[in-house]
Amino acid sequence: MSNAENFTDLGLDPRLSTILDHQGITQPTEIQARAVPTAMAGHDLIASSKTGSGKTLAYLLPAMQRLMRQKALSKKDPRVLILAPTRELAKQVYAQLRSLISGTPYKVALVLGGENFNDQAKALAKNPHVVVATPGRLVNHLQERSLFLEGLELLILDEADRMLDLGFAEQLQRINQTASHRLRQTLMFSATLEHAAVNHMAQMLLKSPKRIAIGAANEEHADIEKRFYLADHLDHKQALLQRILETEAYQQVIIFTATRTDTERLSQLLSARALKTAALSGDMSQADRNKIMDSFSRGQQQVLITTDVASRGLDLLQVSLVINFDMPKQAEEYVHRIGRTGRAGAKGVAVSLIGPKDWEAFRRVEQFLQQSVNFSELDGLKGKFKGIKALPVAKAKPQKAQSESRPKRVVKAPQDRKNRRQANRQIVSDDGMAPLKKKKTD
Repeated sequence: MSNAENFTDLGLDPRLSTILDHQGITQPTEIQARAVPTAMAGHDLIASSKTGSGKTLAYLLPAMQRLMRQKALSKKDPRVLILAPTRELAKQVYAQLRSLISGTPYKVALVLGGENFNDQAKALAKNPHVVVATPGRLVNHLQERSLFLEGLELLILDEADRMLDLGFAEQLQRINQTASHRLRQTLMFSATLEHAAVNHMAQMLLKSPKRIAIGAANEEHADIEKRFYLADHLDHKQALLQRILETEAYQQVIIFTATRTDTERLSQLLSARALKTAALSGDMSQADRNKIMDSFSRGQQQVLITTDVASRGLDLLQVSLVINFDMPKQAEEYVHRIGRTGRAGAKGVAVSLIGPKDWEAFRRVEQFLQQSVNFSELDGLKGKFKGIKALPVAKAKPQKAQSESRPKRVVKAPQDRKNRRQANRQIVSDDGMAPLKKKKTD
């Protein structure tokens, strides 16, 4: 818990404190209490905190403070740029920012891939004070000269580790070069500071940054109960899933799968059992993704089945159950998935189904959490699969020194051996003399 009893203690503009009071946000979280004053003092910052800790507000408040208290460097270019790895997270940041600027003269623009480029260019032409964007589409606007960043004052990277994992390093470098004036401040937030690529990028983008780490990435989340079930095969997994949904009390549930095909199959399976279900995957159009997420956030569906596109940043307070139908490939992603529940002090349950194909991924998660997992069972659905034992490492046989090893035997062809014997008989006799030739007889 932070030492600050309210946001006024952080030195915020009274207008911001009033807005927060109206939203029922009265006490800063630990990441907010530490990051907000550091950022408002003008320092570059690299920070990490666990999911659901209030990280978004930790950078939005310093951004709003800058708009309210400092004179703009440029009348045309955006003053603040916020980058997020996914469209869903960018939309959520944009929505939270809109709630903060309500009743103020400040303008914001949202720039995402998959949406109309010309409409975005028109919004950028209105000189917004803040732009929230995904990296790829923002670079497109820089290339088309519908956006300029020479006057940018504050660059914020949310989920920096995820952006780098998704391959946005080149785009981030391009953005950094375009907005490279000496007065720019940069804030970088990441799930972990132990990410080699994040630290390398921080060296490129940040100037003498302050570092803040609130808890470890693998720290136990006290509000989330974790359960693990072993499954023999796909049909067994589906039977476990249906039993859990029948017996577990929940408001809304998110089910994570490995592929788009899995989301569609499970959606059809659960819909046939009268569950209001929606399926979401990264290859959908942005309009379809928006429609599904908006509908789910309003509670029109009980179940959202998705790939990792929804594993980060989404603040869905009605989600009380998360199910890993397939385990994630990256252990860190497990933490982000289950972090969709147990938010804002609410309790949540995270269930993981572990089949033979999930075993290696499960072992990585177990090592990442630094915990030994006990498996649960459901009556009538106990399987035969008990995990995969690691194969013993075979010891290499010691190799003899070259001088001690026997010379390899060279096998001679039969004809060669016969010719050699004949040649030897002609060269020398038993007494060391040349062999005598037999005397010819008539």
